[in-house]
Amino acid sequence: QVQLVESGGGLVQAGGSLRLSCTASGRTFSSYAVGWFRQAPGKEREFVAGVNWSGGTTYYADSVKGRFTISRDNAKNTVYLQMNSLKPEDTAVYSCAAGRVSGTKKPYDYGYWGQGTQVSVSS
Repeated sequence: QVQLVESGGGLVQAGGSLRLSCTASGRTFSSYAVGWFRQAPGKEREFVAGVNWSGGTTYYADSVKGRFTISRDNAKNTVYLQMNSLKPEDTAVYSCAAGRVSGTKKPYDYGYWGQGTQVSVSS
């Protein structure tokens, strides 16, 4: 079993930065791929970024490439999402998820989810 808790959300002006953290409980966290997803009001959940179990492979949605960076520290059971050059359209609830399939952008491939953290970007 893996339990995930996100933190680091908040309100920031356009062009600013935030770093989200996803901290997990459970000894097997290092064997899971982790993805970040976001959902804005009235919109479907969308994939943002993902990382494989070791941190050696990362993948991103086109909308965030070059602005967001995902990384992980397995010794701390934590995955990070560094978000730079934020835009108002990045406003959403951001959730992390863990799963056994690496490289996937499909929510149903992730079996464990956090509660989410709100990110709001003002223009």
